[in-house]
Amino acid sequence: MTLQWIITGAALLVALVAWSRARRAARRLEQLSQMYWELKYQHGELRVQVQRLTGDTPPSAPSTPGPDEAFIPIASLTAGRKDRPLGPT
Repeated sequence: MTLQWIITGAALLVALVAWSRARRAARRLEQLSQMYWELKYQHGELRVQVQRLTGDTPPSAPSTPGPDEAFIPIASLTAGRKDRPLGPT
């Protein structure tokens, strides 16, 4: 009986350590993600500043987005459908 309690206690301790490390990893991942997007934003800002200083023109964006890049607002999908619910009919 004592062996079972020792195994249970050890399993609980291992679970708590794993849970603590997972929380720490999640916080670190959140920090890294935030730093990535801040750096990406700053890179874009600096690129625009360098282009202004050198007189270069920024590369033009494609005039029509591809099928994977098209943005469709949700409001346009639900417009005129207020009387019936979304989903299969």
